[in-house]
Amino acid sequence: MNYKSIFVVTTVSFLLTGCGLFKKYEQKVEAPADVFGSSVLSGISADGSESVAQMSWRQFFPDPTLQRLIEQVLENNTELNSARLAVEMSEASLKAAKMAYLPSLSLSPQGTLSKFDNNPWAKSYQLPLQMSLDIDAFGSITNKKRAANAALLQAQMLEEVVRSNLVSTVAQQYYKLQLLDRELDILMQTDSLWNASLETQKSLFENGKSYRTAVNQLEASYLNVKTQIVDIRRNIHATENAICELLGVTPQHIDRTHWGAEDKHHSASAGQRMFDTQFIKLGVPAQMLEFRPDIRLANYAMEEAFYNTQVARAAFFPSITLAGTLGWTNSGGGVVVNPGGLLLNFVGQLSQPIFNRGKIKANLKISKLDEQDMQKRYVQTIIDAGNEVNEAIADCMAAREKHDYYHRQIEVLYEAYIGTHELMDNGKANYLEVLTAQESLLSAQLDEASNMYNGAQAIIALYIALGGGIK
Repeated sequence: MNYKSIFVVTTVSFLLTGCGLFKKYEQKVEAPADVFGSSVLSGISADGSESVAQMSWRQFFPDPTLQRLIEQVLENNTELNSARLAVEMSEASLKAAKMAYLPSLSLSPQGTLSKFDNNPWAKSYQLPLQMSLDIDAFGSITNKKRAANAALLQAQMLEEVVRSNLVSTVAQQYYKLQLLDRELDILMQTDSLWNASLETQKSLFENGKSYRTAVNQLEASYLNVKTQIVDIRRNIHATENAICELLGVTPQHIDRTHWGAEDKHHSASAGQRMFDTQFIKLGVPAQMLEFRPDIRLANYAMEEAFYNTQVARAAFFPSITLAGTLGWTNSGGGVVVNPGGLLLNFVGQLSQPIFNRGKIKANLKISKLDEQDMQKRYVQTIIDAGNEVNEAIADCMAAREKHDYYHRQIEVLYEAYIGTHELMDNGKANYLEVLTAQESLLSAQLDEASNMYNGAQAIIALYIALGGGIK
């Protein structure tokens, strides 16, 4: 066999071996079974059909004031704008990866003055246009381009993650403001009622029908309500400041609508929908996690790692470069001639790595380990997502179950408060009974408001956990 045949056989062998380097990524990592868990039914739908995750946040949050607030945050938030810039940078990287298929061109004019002994100065020049083209025989350029595309998809998914988190955070803070307003209303009404009880007890004391101890106990309880009012107003101020940070503006008042207990079954906010079984139906089977951007991001991370491994494998194969020069020069073969002549030069180069101090082998091992790591992270992301859905559904169900109990508890405690107060006015009940009735009623009212807020938080968490808020 002559040298030409050996070269051909070797080249064909390399090409056949490198064919697998052009293989496209296929997602083969299986998601865990029963990802939502068995303790709650794994599903939720809007109106019994469409997945809640498919609803835009404008549909899910119909409050116009909240919609305007979310729009302002999505437009001005620094973190989201950074995510948008990251997408643009990834797009630029992908464009550069695609351009790697094209030849590189450079113009390198050169002039030289030289003199030997007593000979006159020799003036020479070169005007070369140089071209270099890498031949993608073993998929290095292709896999780098595919990896760059996977990186772009990850940046886009990360932007969606930031967007959905912002929608969730703004809605939660908005409903927290409504909760605090509701609690402030309860405390202001309580302040008025308890002040009346205190004045009644003072009057009884002045008429010798009560003791100073009763007046002191009722006054201490009344002052405790005053301190709670101060705390609520401070929390309102802090929550408004937190929303202003999301907006990227200086501290200011945040407009919001009133969220009253009497509107729970008739309005259409996220928290009120928590108690609307016609809108939200738990336990409807569906493919829920396909909308989550973090799961898609984890999948694209596996894809990028796969192509990076392919690039590391391609480093074991030769690189082929074609280069050429076209231009004018008056220095031909070391002899200066005038006028200059056309310069043509073509070079083909094959470079086969033999020993690179273990770097190529190490890079391949690192790439394989990174690929395994991305696969494990993908599975963990799905597990975490299933846990979030499980927790959110459980919270929704708990808030629903407690809602009617709190409502009835307030009714009976209010009746008890009125009755005890009447008995005290007639001298048939002591101050301790009135004090207990007052504090029990206040506690139940605040607990009901907190449960309403917990219901809103639960349904928002479920909406985001199922992949909502990205559109």
